[in-house]
Amino acid sequence: MKPQPNNAPGAEDRRWLDAAARLALRGRPLARPNPSVGALLVKDGLVVGRGWTQAGGRPHAEAVALAQAGDAAKGATLYVTLEPCAHVSPRGPSCSSLLANSGIVRAVVGCGDPDPRTAGRGLETLRAAGIDTLLVDHSPSSASLAGYLIRARLGRPHVTLKLALSLDGCIALTDGSSRWITGAEARAHVHARRALAGAILVGGGTWRADTPRLNVRLPGLQDRSPERVVLTRGSIEGVRTIAAPEDIATLDALYLYVEGGAATAAAFLASDLVDRLEIYRAPILIGNGLPALRDIGLSDLAEAHGRWHRAETRILGPDVYERYERFGQKG
Repeated sequence: MKPQPNNAPGAEDRRWLDAAARLALRGRPLARPNPSVGALLVKDGLVVGRGWTQAGGRPHAEAVALAQAGDAAKGATLYVTLEPCAHVSPRGPSCSSLLANSGIVRAVVGCGDPDPRTAGRGLETLRAAGIDTLLVDHSPSSASLAGYLIRARLGRPHVTLKLALSLDGCIALTDGSSRWITGAEARAHVHARRALAGAILVGGGTWRADTPRLNVRLPGLQDRSPERVVLTRGSIEGVRTIAAPEDIATLDALYLYVEGGAATAAAFLASDLVDRLEIYRAPILIGNGLPALRDIGLSDLAEAHGRWHRAETRILGPDVYERYERFGQKG
C-alpha cells in the first residue's frame, strides 16, 4: 500500500519515527526470523511506552509498548516503523487488533508490510477502529527493515561487504599476512557490525589460511555472534558451507556480513548481490600486496558509475570508515 497523499506528516512525526527506527536496532538480529521493529507511544510530547521486537520474534514491538504504557496508551499516538501485523499467530493476537482496542487515537507508520497476510490489512484495521492512521514514506524506517524488505522482494538476505584496506587498495602482504591493517578502534567497530548480522561469511581460502573465529568479542555482545558460513564446495565440520554466492538464499538470516577474501568479495560483486559496502581504510602503503578485489566482470568504466553513494564517513582512531549504499536501494 502506498503512503497516503493527504494528512502529510509534520516535523514532529518524522522526529518520533526517526527515534523508533533507532530503537528497532536493539532487536537486531535476535528478533529473527521476524524483522526488528521499533514502536513508541507518545502523549502530550512524552513517551509513555516503547518497545522493540523481542528475541525469537515475539512479543512484537507494539505489544511491548502497549504493555509498558498501560492505561496511559489511551489518547496516545503510535509511531511504528512497520505496519502492525494483521494475522493471528499461535504465539499471540495480531498487533493491529491490540491497537484497535487500546484507546490510541493516532498511528504514524514508517513502512508498509509486504507480507500478504498483513499488507494493507493492518492499516485498515486501525482505520476501521476510528484511529487516525498515516503511512509515511520514511527512509530510516525502511533502512532499519532492509533485511526483511530485501528478503520479501528478492528472496535473499541483505548483504554487506566489508573491506579493510591500505591506502593503495591492498588487503594483505603478498604472503597473505593481514594482521593488522587497521587499528583497534576499527576492529572494535567491525565487531559491533558483526553483532547486527545474522550470518557472517568468508571464502574457503580465507578459512583455510586463517581459521578465523568470526565471532563478536565485545563485552556484553558475545551472545550476538552470527552464524558462520564459508563459501566453498567442500564441507567443514561445525560450519555452514555454500557452493556459490546465490546459495545465500538458503540462509535463514535477514542480514549477511561478508568479510572476504578478495575472490569472495569479487564473486559477490560480480553476482550483483552486494547491497552495502563498508570500507575501513588504514593510513599505510603496502605496495606489492594482495589487491582487495579480483575481476568483477567490468568491461566499461561507464558501468562502474552511478551504482554507489557514500552514506557515512567517520574517523576511527587512525583509520577512516566509509559506508556506501546502492543507489535506489530501499529494501
